[in-house]
Amino acid sequence: MRLFAAVLPPEDVTASLADEVAALRGLPGADGLRWTGRPGWHFTLAFYGEVDDDVVPGLSARLERAAHRTAPFPLALRGGGQFGHGRALWAGAEGDLATLRLLADRAESAGRKAGAGTGEHRRYTPHLTLARSRHSFDVRPFVEALAGFTGPAWTVTDLALVRSNLPGSGVPGEQPRYEAVARHPLGAAG
Repeated sequence: MRLFAAVLPPEDVTASLADEVAALRGLPGADGLRWTGRPGWHFTLAFYGEVDDDVVPGLSARLERAAHRTAPFPLALRGGGQFGHGRALWAGAEGDLATLRLLADRAESAGRKAGAGTGEHRRYTPHLTLARSRHSFDVRPFVEALAGFTGPAWTVTDLALVRSNLPGSGVPGEQPRYEAVARHPLGAAG
């Protein structure tokens, strides 16, 4: 199965972001982007790709230990940015980003030790993907519109192991479906 570790924002946070995204989608050129659906909004911590079924229990156990060693921490959505010359438009974060990065490092390490590939190590950039483009796209107006955005703060209390079900119908615009297969409480949250 195709898996990744993530922080999943609560409903009030995604509701606030949905209002912001609705405004962004009204900007000129918005129809040139493929917008992600609200059910798919998350902070990916480590991407494992296709993981054999026999690896999943060990991966989940290692993520549980990583979560247990990480204290709950405050986080909020704030501002935005882009990757790859507008190939990805994202909302950023504020709060205890050092702990978020530590949790991402621990999730990546858990995957490596469990035998789930994580690819090359990169410095973690906290982001929640809002839209993508197959080609370079000038998203500066969207990034500028996000500059003043701050969502409600929340306390991150768990680490999710998420399964990504890619669209198979070939219908344009169909979104991947995400399913949390495990949620591990952080530190004293459990």
